[in-house]
Amino acid sequence: MSIVFCGKADGSGIAGETRGDSTACALWVVLPLGDVLKAHRTRCNMTQEFVAEKVGVSRQAVSKWEKGLSEPSTSNLIVLAKVFGVSVEELLKNVGSGEENH
Repeated sequence: MSIVFCGKADGSGIAGETRGDSTACALWVVLPLGDVLKAHRTRCNMTQEFVAEKVGVSRQAVSKWEKGLSEPSTSNLIVLAKVFGVSVEELLKNVGSGEENH
């Protein structure tokens, strides 16, 4: 599973964030779901251990999600969105196969 991020070439921006200028969506970068989860976790200054406790899984499970070795269940995605303070739609709104050309 992967997600499309809208941002600038310097890496600024996050999933669909707009900055009011015409270059905000000039570059589309496809990232794996694990990278998206890690970006939200680090944005929130949370450790894998903290996220694991909130979701009710092991720290190793969170690590595997972030490395793309496994994916969280739907129910765990719902909890992750709450932990990160975003909606499930925001967390997954641009998820695709990664094969799309943007």
